[in-house]
Amino acid sequence: MHLKRRDLYKLTAIGAVPIALAACGQTSNLETGAGADGEKKTILTTNATEATLTRNLNPHSPSVIPMVQGLIYETLFYFNPLKPIDQEPVPQLGESYEWNEDGTALTVSVRQGVTWTDGEPFTAGDVAFTFNRVSETDALNDGGTAPTAEATDDATVVITYAESSYLEGPNALARTWIIPEHLFTDVEDLATYANEDPIGTGAFQLDDFTPESYLLLANPNYWEEGRPGIDGLRAITTSGNQSATDQWLAGDIDYMSAAIPNLEGHVEKNPDLAYTNTGISQAALFAASNTELGCEGPQTDVAVRKALYYGMDREQLSKLAFFDLGTDISPSFALPERDADFIDPSIELAPWNAQPEEAKKVLEEAGYALGSDGIYAKGDVRVSMTVSCPTGWSDFVTALDTLAQQFKEIGIELIPQQVSVNEWNDAKAKGTFQLVIDSVGQGPAPDPYYPYRNQFSTESTVPVGENGNPYQNITRFSDPDVDAALDAAAATDDPEVKKEHYFLIQKRLVEVMPAIPLLIGSSLTEYNTSRATGWPTADDLYAYPMSWSAPDNSIVLKTVTPVE
Repeated sequence: MHLKRRDLYKLTAIGAVPIALAACGQTSNLETGAGADGEKKTILTTNATEATLTRNLNPHSPSVIPMVQGLIYETLFYFNPLKPIDQEPVPQLGESYEWNEDGTALTVSVRQGVTWTDGEPFTAGDVAFTFNRVSETDALNDGGTAPTAEATDDATVVITYAESSYLEGPNALARTWIIPEHLFTDVEDLATYANEDPIGTGAFQLDDFTPESYLLLANPNYWEEGRPGIDGLRAITTSGNQSATDQWLAGDIDYMSAAIPNLEGHVEKNPDLAYTNTGISQAALFAASNTELGCEGPQTDVAVRKALYYGMDREQLSKLAFFDLGTDISPSFALPERDADFIDPSIELAPWNAQPEEAKKVLEEAGYALGSDGIYAKGDVRVSMTVSCPTGWSDFVTALDTLAQQFKEIGIELIPQQVSVNEWNDAKAKGTFQLVIDSVGQGPAPDPYYPYRNQFSTESTVPVGENGNPYQNITRFSDPDVDAALDAAAATDDPEVKKEHYFLIQKRLVEVMPAIPLLIGSSLTEYNTSRATGWPTADDLYAYPMSWSAPDNSIVLKTVTPVE
């Protein structure tokens, strides 16, 4: 979230990667109680960030604060990443859409009767303006692939691509934040404009702002009748994961996503606390792997990466780092259950338990020999690597400490490092790392195309030293056959044809393994149910519940209702 996006249309949503939970002494529900009209107000509290807040409420800015995308500025539709690939998206500012025959034009019928919070009418002209401004803004479209758009009348917009782009549709439909033409037409640079006083169509609007917290109140003229059910949301800063956890346990935070030890025990003791676990977070060790783009270190050798793959005990990782909630991961980086029909049957799940002999065999066949210090080496190159994660991300910290012990047993030295989020992102963006632990983002719709395009396409990366995007292809993996398969998959809406191209990508990823899969980790979201009801549950995951994920969090927050 800290660096510029290279291409808006190749990214998951900003906020789709968790920012560290972050210190102030506010209590929850500061505004709960009697309002000026004497009525009881239900203002829920969520944690926003670990850093001091900067007043940037531009949904197209890389530095936008949380809870702006979706809650203030909306998309045309919503795709639930937990649902099957063939789901029908939920209409938001759009009501229906249709592709032309060759996948180059997407016609959207726009919702009527919607107003911006300054009272001006929302029209298809605002939608067309948004797409055209993004397309014209180099920092948001330096790949040059963003579509243009034309409003054919107040209720219809046609979004046009230079080539067949079926799989780019969800980015347009569900990851493009619509802005008002009458207020942004004179903005010179859409990527840098701070937009301190936002005017949106969303369920909430900004009421007050400080560097420590900000208040969003319900939009009284919101287009969706009866929503939002709550009166507002207070977003606060915290000093980190433990501070946020303590405030949730004390009843001072209502909605957050954090790794919390003994979560089940806390919930059992307090009937006001609840949580969900949604397993789509594919954790991996990302290796700076491409020497042609300037990567250096033992991890650039595929044999070392394969040894890491076989040398880890995922069962122990799950128990020690992920609260025994980890599940099987596929080295194809498609989700084993949701995407089962799109995974090459020849690709097996990653081994749940370590295979040390296989790991050693891979190294020795590649010319490595075990040194007197117990670490494999080839010539003067020891298989010793640093691996980093942000300070305080307790599940990742524990995972790296656990892996260091596991790899020591197979002759690999892993040196865990904790760094600030900014340092971590900077290293990923510039390629100045050996290994990092991170999760694979899923994209705007439930289709493995998006993590493949985002994490493994040549267009999503830059040479080491250049400032790339920390949430894109940080491994610097580049393969012309994979790039061609991605382009071919994007040009079809035939599932069988897509499957053929995905199989090619998957086989190459397993062969080269630029990212070494760990497991599908716990994705925990915590709630306080004493003030609001209707939170997502295991039986009703109507939205991806993670509090940092936009626009998913907006669906959650406009759905919950006050407890009577």
